[in-house]
Amino acid sequence: GRFPALIPATTLNHPEPLETATSMDHQKRILIVEDDVDIANVLALHLRDERYEVVHSADGNEGLRLLEQGGWDALILDLMLPGVDGLEICRRARAMTRYTPIIITSARSSEVHRILGLELGADDYLAKPFSVLELVARVKALLRRVEAMAKDSRIDAGTLQTAGLTIDPLTREAAVEGRRIELTPREFDLLYFFAQQPGKVFSRMDLLNAVWGYRHEGYEHTVNTHINRLRAKIEADPAEPTRILTVWGRGYKFAAPSDGAPAQHTPSTDAP
Repeated sequence: GRFPALIPATTLNHPEPLETATSMDHQKRILIVEDDVDIANVLALHLRDERYEVVHSADGNEGLRLLEQGGWDALILDLMLPGVDGLEICRRARAMTRYTPIIITSARSSEVHRILGLELGADDYLAKPFSVLELVARVKALLRRVEAMAKDSRIDAGTLQTAGLTIDPLTREAAVEGRRIELTPREFDLLYFFAQQPGKVFSRMDLLNAVWGYRHEGYEHTVNTHINRLRAKIEADPAEPTRILTVWGRGYKFAAPSDGAPAQHTPSTDAP
């Protein structure tokens, strides 16, 4: 065939060794759940060129079973699948203890399906047809961002309290005035990024680069959508926000402390 064979699920525990990139502590493992074998083959070819281990399933039931075995660094997930559909797999993934970054790819290009996928916890969404090179770039950016967030969380080792918000980077939980709120992974990252730098203005491209991990013209609307959804969860009146503010002509900022106490970190373990 034109493309190399995918690693069959039955041999997933014995993958052919590949040279590991020096920047990686271990070879990253990516699960593709996609019923179009041609698309899966092309994706696998390019991802293996980047020294990732790739396993493919064309069936939702098998894909979910593989996901539940654990140990994946990223999941590339189609929505339209035989058996369990992609949205249900996404929902199940977010109920698992280990956080697995998810990129949804689907011919369902409507805004409703995109938002639903993101609401269920997907980190990114690409409508078909898409550029394979762009998808690979997003995978790499997503993995870099996850590693950076993990390092930041270990360094911070405590909760951030500001403007009535409590944000814990270790448990990835947030609360408003003591009331816990449910955030998607990207919403949490966006809120935490803002809250760490009150008063600083960020353009939409700045936010794409820092939170999404890539800079692409034409994707600024993604930032707007996430900020609107985040405001709906943390603001008393999203139409008159007091935490995430719009700076006309420049971008957005997290409100700087004025009369209240400044943002402060609380250690997650008892001080000696």
